[in-house]
Amino acid sequence: MSTVTTVIEYKKTLKLRDMVLFTVSAILLADTLTAAASVGASSISWWIILGVFFFVPFAMICAEMGCAYPEQGGIYAWIRDGYGGRWASRATWCYWVNTAVWIPAIYILFAGVFAQMFFPELPMGGQIAIGIGLTWVAVAVNVVTLDIGKWVPNIGAILKVAIFVAIIIGAAIHVSTAGMANPLTVESLTPDWSGSAQYIPAIIYGMLGFELVSAGSEEMKDPARDVPRAIFISGVVIILLYILGTMAVLAAIPAGDINLVEGLVDTLTLFFGESAAGKLLVVVLGLGALFSFFSNGVTWALGCNRAAAEAAVEGELPKIFALEDKERGTPVGAAVLMGIVSTLCLLLYGLLSGSNEDLFWSLFAFSAVIFLLPYQGMLLTFLKLRRVDADHPRPYRVPGGNNAAVLTAGLCMTILALSIFLFLYTPGSGFEWAVVGGVVVTLIIGEVVIRFAENHRQAG
Repeated sequence: MSTVTTVIEYKKTLKLRDMVLFTVSAILLADTLTAAASVGASSISWWIILGVFFFVPFAMICAEMGCAYPEQGGIYAWIRDGYGGRWASRATWCYWVNTAVWIPAIYILFAGVFAQMFFPELPMGGQIAIGIGLTWVAVAVNVVTLDIGKWVPNIGAILKVAIFVAIIIGAAIHVSTAGMANPLTVESLTPDWSGSAQYIPAIIYGMLGFELVSAGSEEMKDPARDVPRAIFISGVVIILLYILGTMAVLAAIPAGDINLVEGLVDTLTLFFGESAAGKLLVVVLGLGALFSFFSNGVTWALGCNRAAAEAAVEGELPKIFALEDKERGTPVGAAVLMGIVSTLCLLLYGLLSGSNEDLFWSLFAFSAVIFLLPYQGMLLTFLKLRRVDADHPRPYRVPGGNNAAVLTAGLCMTILALSIFLFLYTPGSGFEWAVVGGVVVTLIIGEVVIRFAENHRQAG
């Protein structure tokens, strides 16, 4: 391993199919499905409303940026081009830290479902151990080249779609005999701000990630052609499965009884678990869900570690992030650091939380705030580059001219700001001070890390 100081010849391995599956793997999340369904029937309306006013506009912006500026590092490179290295490194720090903290959350989800299926008495310590083991397997996947590593998100995406389709079909059969556990009426579908405010940000969280595949732009065969197509295809698949999947979970389980960790298996068991064949199908689908949880962590790590490595190569983050395999050019330093941080988070939160659901939500809320902040920088960069680099070729651009671009980005930024606030503040309960404190400490650490890298670069 060595710190990269020369131009790397990246292997062009990502085709349109890979980019579609990578994006589906990144965005389509089972934990988002159960969190949204917990809101009740009104979550279906929220999916549609936020889909129109956020999901579609955000996807169009990512499509334009990804095909117009296909640079290795993705969101880091875009913000660097618009606002300079320091702001880009701040965004990348948040992007990377979010993934390092979110991976434990998704692997706790894995451990909870695994325990529910096979070892109901497995204590929290055992679940923490499973999470740590998965974390380091994910690190190993990150240090192989994308022509091999891409198959983890590819297979994960296919399994996710299969699981969502199975849930939707099972729901249709269940409703025909038992009726809806949560009736869909005009009254129940009407959005209720007071009752669903806590989970609306989770829906927004579940709509982000179109930009992630662009972190490997130099490893794409034809980003100018394929990025917009991949985003359009994956976007249609994702929003349809989210809406229909939420309806399916609501068909099976009363909203108040949905467990954020175990709701998926509860739903599968209710739909298919009566006969021997049905129980076998639940096990098969459950194993597919477990792999999809693992692939979630791998997918985000693949993108975020590449963004962090690119920042470090340019001296904006400490050199340790830039350590890459001499033969493969893969981000070994960033991946190993992510594994260490994720392990420490699992151990720490394991001491503080009383159940896997508490642990999942604590990790989720904290990482989500850190995660949403870089997108504000990305959207501001989109607007600035539209203004100062107007003549740059854009194979795809957000339709409607510059006024439409301003409106589109402004709408996305407003909704993101509201989501950040609602992760920090729960109506009726007040501020989540543990989450607020964690965010502040993370940002302070980021400033120290970035200044250290700058001083080291200047001294060199």
